[in-house]
Amino acid sequence: MKVLVVGANGQIGKHLVSFIQETDGMEAKAMIRKQEQASYFEDLGAETEIVDLEGDIDPIAKAAEGADAVVFTAGSGGHTGKDKTIMVDLDGAVKTIEAAKAANVKRFVMVSSYDTSREAIQEANASFAPYVIAKHYADVWLRNTDLDYTIVHPGLLTNDKGTRNVTAASEVERGEVPREDIARVLLASLQDETTVGKEFQVVGGSTPVADAIKLV
Repeated sequence: MKVLVVGANGQIGKHLVSFIQETDGMEAKAMIRKQEQASYFEDLGAETEIVDLEGDIDPIAKAAEGADAVVFTAGSGGHTGKDKTIMVDLDGAVKTIEAAKAANVKRFVMVSSYDTSREAIQEANASFAPYVIAKHYADVWLRNTDLDYTIVHPGLLTNDKGTRNVTAASEVERGEVPREDIARVLLASLQDETTVGKEFQVVGGSTPVADAIKLV
């Protein structure tokens, strides 16, 4: 399975590309913004595609050609303005979904936000609401396609070392989860067809990743 990882230079993306490259029968194609980011992925033996997520759909679709799955891990980050939130977390996600369709890639895994419900939008403060809104509508767009999608809603992300154990369900209590473990959840979701058409929240826990996602 060849997997296009969009947002590969992000922290979750880097972990995911590394895990894919370590997995028999899988290979990663890392979609990045700058040539100077390529060496990290080339050292892992992964292909790279230099594409600006804020640009047109066509280059994203070209990057997706030949892939069996697309994983969207891109995000504007917590230190950017509302404009970048719209450009990356909403428009970038929607363009990637449309690019996957154009490239005839059916499998699509999305990293969303912990809670993108209408209630979460209403409860969010003024600075966080645009992010929740962007993620909400990106999720809606994906659900309304015929893609074989999985939407992962992580809890509060940390840079702690992963434990390989999580709690996953349609709704879980708020909690932290290492980015490394979310990358393992993404990998396991790609490997497990029972996650198609599902979305679930993930926080730290005591259940091995592969077992946890079978329970959702």
